[in-house]
Amino acid sequence: MDNTRKKSSTARDIVMVGLMSALVFIFTYLHIDIPTPLSNTMIHLGNVMSLLSALLFGGFRGGLAAGFGSMIYDMLDPRYLPTCWLTFIMKFMMGWVAGKLTEKTAASGKPQYALSAACGSVTYVVLYVLKTFVQNRLVLGYELETVLATMLTKGVTSLANGIIAVVFAVLLNRAIRPTLMEAGIVPDFTKREDRE
Repeated sequence: MDNTRKKSSTARDIVMVGLMSALVFIFTYLHIDIPTPLSNTMIHLGNVMSLLSALLFGGFRGGLAAGFGSMIYDMLDPRYLPTCWLTFIMKFMMGWVAGKLTEKTAASGKPQYALSAACGSVTYVVLYVLKTFVQNRLVLGYELETVLATMLTKGVTSLANGIIAVVFAVLLNRAIRPTLMEAGIVPDFTKREDRE
């Protein structure tokens, strides 16, 4: 790839990560709070955009969009500000896992978008529930029963978010990928040079 094309590709990647981060933020901002014994959790569609970013742009760019969009939301809410860096890591991992699996399966000629998105969602749910345990039991020292009740509520809510995210991210990917590929906006992971 010549220098001009590489610069153009890098600029496009930055713009797309920024755009997808904004969509993650907006769809997280529009949420329904669910109380737990120790804090709140929420139903939102931010994970749809996080997974869609990964399915469209791959592991690294998709992970960045998921991480930045979610972290910015947390930075603007005093309840979540202290752990916004953890949110970045967990959401990045969700996008990275989904995107990397998309890249790998597409390289074989048979992209498995639903499987990739489901694995990304499961990664996030596990990390979120683990964070809840470590933060509330090991760091803050709450009673185990209270922590387990909080983990259960957050786990069920996160799983519901995850199922919704997988379904809608896969449907949206199917609907918009062909047009975006034709326009040269998203990479074709079946081609070696488009894989990260």
